[in-house]
Amino acid sequence: MIRLQLKLSLLMLSTMAAMPGQAEADLAGFWQHESEPVWIEMQPETGHGVMVRNDNRPDRRGFLVVTSLEASNDRNKWSAQVFAARLGEYRKAEIALSADDRMVFTLKVGFMRRSVEWRRVLEVPTAPNDA
Repeated sequence: MIRLQLKLSLLMLSTMAAMPGQAEADLAGFWQHESEPVWIEMQPETGHGVMVRNDNRPDRRGFLVVTSLEASNDRNKWSAQVFAARLGEYRKAEIALSADDRMVFTLKVGFMRRSVEWRRVLEVPTAPNDA
């Protein structure tokens, strides 16, 4: 019984110790915009988030939505420069994982804050024009 408790304790400690190093892996992957037909691929190892599909603007494929991505002390938060389409420029933003499958960009513009939510997807579906 004591051996089992010791093994379980060691397993829990090793899992907890591995968590901070997995922050990049948690952010990496494909994400779909909350309300627009837009998908991006977050690439923490390069510090970028790249648009991989945009049904409204197919010419934007390959566009860097996120640059200068840097991890913070909180394993679920990053800072970055995010392209604000309405302003036509990059703005400082906070990126946070609100859940395993939810990512939120929060941009500050003057006294206003704007948040955009993204949902994790395993793959980017084929665009209607590509089928």
